[in-house]
Amino acid sequence: MNRLSDIRTIKDILSRHGFTFSKALGQNFLVNPSVCPRMAEASGAGNGVGVLEIGPGIGVLTNELCQLADKVVAVELDKRLLPVLEETLGEYDNVKVVNADVLKLDLDRLIAEEFAGLEAVVCANLPYYITSPVIMKLLEDRLPVKAITVMVQKEAAQRICAPVGSRESGAVTVSVNYYAKPELLFHVSAGSFMPAPKVDSAVIRLNVLEQPPVQTDEALFFRVVKAAFSQRRKVIANSLSSGLGLGKAEVAALLERAGVSAQSRAERLTLEDFASIANQL
Repeated sequence: MNRLSDIRTIKDILSRHGFTFSKALGQNFLVNPSVCPRMAEASGAGNGVGVLEIGPGIGVLTNELCQLADKVVAVELDKRLLPVLEETLGEYDNVKVVNADVLKLDLDRLIAEEFAGLEAVVCANLPYYITSPVIMKLLEDRLPVKAITVMVQKEAAQRICAPVGSRESGAVTVSVNYYAKPELLFHVSAGSFMPAPKVDSAVIRLNVLEQPPVQTDEALFFRVVKAAFSQRRKVIANSLSSGLGLGKAEVAALLERAGVSAQSRAERLTLEDFASIANQL
């Protein structure tokens, strides 16, 4: 399907299948012919690699992945796109489309069944409304994947890839860095999509770590992170007191033992700071 990035070709295919875009599903299909090849290559797709794609849409990125990887499994929620994908991916015998909600799938089992003997990676153009839930599911499930390459809203990309301890960092920054090393690869303009969204996007790659960079009780660590960022404008002592349900004197003693200033703000704390606080709990 050589002309799948051509708007006229796309409109013809969708029209023949009676497809209309769903705002509820955040459907914006890539039509910029230069983006998907770059994204597929950056994902690590190649010989000996299986790629899990989420939300293939009409299969523009899927086509590129099929040309590089040994196998591609694309998870698509919208069953209306199944006949479209059957047409656009018809020339490939190394692709499987799964009609399911990725947030409800046993991805570890899926990867084990479909990519036996292959190195696995994830590559996806994620709908904005499920960006964080999908990324955190992929990381929290500790899937046997080397990297996760996704296109997300530009603002979300900047937040995820911000250095931990910088003004731009947030709870998602800390959470992602616990599991992976994120990097921002390149920006994608709103005009690269049909229909065009109101904001620009960016492609990021999360290089999954074999072990977290800090040693701590995981449940307590994320409880501390959530509490710390629940009230960003407050100093860490106040946000932790409120978020953890602890008295101010107890929190002050906790922070002193952890070696963290009570007047610090959550975005200025490092992974080590959050781990130290969790360990003192």
